[in-house]
Order: sequence, then C-alpha cells, then structure tokens
Amino acid sequence: MSSAPPKPRTVRCPACGGPSLYAPENPHRPFCSERCKNLDFGAWASESYRVPAPPDSADTEAPDATPPVH
Repeated sequence: MSSAPPKPRTVRCPACGGPSLYAPENPHRPFCSERCKNLDFGAWASESYRVPAPPDSADTEAPDATPPVH
C-alpha cells in the first residue's frame, strides 16, 4: 500500500485575493507572487497595519502638563 504525496492546496493570496499554490514549490507562499509578498512587507514596514489598543495614561494626560522637578 503506497500512499501518494498530498496534493498541493490552492489558497487565496492575502494581498490580491487571487489563487496561490500553498506548497514548497511556491517560494512566496502564502502569497501568489513576489510582488504581492513585497507589497505586504512594505505595508508592515511603513506601519500601515496597526493593532488597536486602549490609550496609556500618558496619552490621556493634559498636553500642557509639565513633569515635576526634583
């Protein structure tokens, strides 16, 4: 009983939404191409992706407040 290697999956490219081969043969996976991979990397590098967080107490402090002098 020989088992055939698993068939590579096709997934949706996170950048363009097109089909992308999710297998070792695709060096850009999960992206469909180097272009989509670089566009996503550029968005991360330029801080276009952000995670919402509650404001720090320093963020809510009055802007004209001066730190205490010791």
